[in-house]
Amino acid sequence: MTTQRIASLSIDGKSTEFPIMSGTHGNDVIDIRTLGAKTGLFTYDSGFLSTASCQSKVTYIDGDKGELLYRGYPIEQLAENCNFLEVTYLLKNGELPNVTQKSDFENTIKRHTMVHEQLSKFFSGFRRDAHPMAVMTGVVGALSAFYHDAMDFSDAEHRNVSFNRLVAKLPTIVAMAYKYNTGMPFMYPDNDLDYTANFMHMMFGTPCEKYKPNPVLVRALDIIFTLHADHEQNASTSTVRLAGSSGANPFACIAAGIACLWGPAHGGANEACLQMLEEIGDVSRVGEYIKRAKDKNDSFKLMGFGHRVYKNFDPRAKLMGKVCADVLGELGLENDRLFKLAKELEKIALEDEYFVEKKLYPNVDFYSGIVQKALGIPTEMFTCIFALARTVGWMTQWEEMITDPEYKIGRPRQLYVGAARRDVKPLAQRG
Repeated sequence: MTTQRIASLSIDGKSTEFPIMSGTHGNDVIDIRTLGAKTGLFTYDSGFLSTASCQSKVTYIDGDKGELLYRGYPIEQLAENCNFLEVTYLLKNGELPNVTQKSDFENTIKRHTMVHEQLSKFFSGFRRDAHPMAVMTGVVGALSAFYHDAMDFSDAEHRNVSFNRLVAKLPTIVAMAYKYNTGMPFMYPDNDLDYTANFMHMMFGTPCEKYKPNPVLVRALDIIFTLHADHEQNASTSTVRLAGSSGANPFACIAAGIACLWGPAHGGANEACLQMLEEIGDVSRVGEYIKRAKDKNDSFKLMGFGHRVYKNFDPRAKLMGKVCADVLGELGLENDRLFKLAKELEKIALEDEYFVEKKLYPNVDFYSGIVQKALGIPTEMFTCIFALARTVGWMTQWEEMITDPEYKIGRPRQLYVGAARRDVKPLAQRG
């Protein structure tokens, strides 16, 4: 990072200078931390469209190029050449593991896959028909009541233990939320299996028979985890950072991230996309719904197209499309109604002048719902899968923030537009 250039801001004829900071990639930023002291003014940036809230070395997105980098590595290369725990190691440590480091890290995670037995009883406090994300928010937040032996976050080893615990236990908790919702018994982890296969074992296995993970399906889900591991300063990651800036423990911070992710505009988008495909129902109705999507007076929205950041093809969507084809091929579902419908919808949208002009390309959510449904994951569990994967990014970003010597508790400013100062009248004089 460099700060050699200066930006000059003229207000009421008076010029004030601010340093310009340059990163490895992306837009330069004006350092306005002293703006209030120098000018008595603040900036207004609803939705943080033009504001960098932090310095980070973790993830970079170039929306115009359709590029996503984890620690400098393109997402396409990572998805093709690495498994999810290798990517997890990369995000946390900054470099990909060698053979020994990979083995040691995987064994460390396996040692933390079980949850406290008392925690399993915590689930019985929820209704069976509760949304799994509601259960997830409560259970993950409660982890701090069970694992309070490593809460000195100035200690690197305590941070490592918290990181390993959360990454290891999220698959167990997600699977337990699913089992509880369906009335089936919880499955203990099987540490003879790798991370993703173990998750599928806990999700779909029963005590009655040995579960045998399908390697093609395991690899597909592992790629889904990799594609969702981190995504720069999105809403849930910013939530985790803001919660963590107060010194809150990481379990509470991740619970806050899960709550934010639950929103349909964020982690719930793939669920909404699948519901849209079900509503359209058949290829013959695609034209009708494309027309509705272009009608500004129609409330129908084409879910799974366009992205707040990407103004080109979401690189994760290309990978997800291939994963979708692989999974459906393995299961003999090449002629799946929803997949054929999605392909036709994608084809028309990419050729239609309206969508091309507005750069409404398919995003990662467009195919991920179809893949997860084919894997046997219920729609209401989609966001839980997202949270499982994104916990890696959240914890990486949390640790980066609290080890940053410049970090302060988050405190956004506001533009107050309420009533001006006024005095309270006695009750009898109030109109």
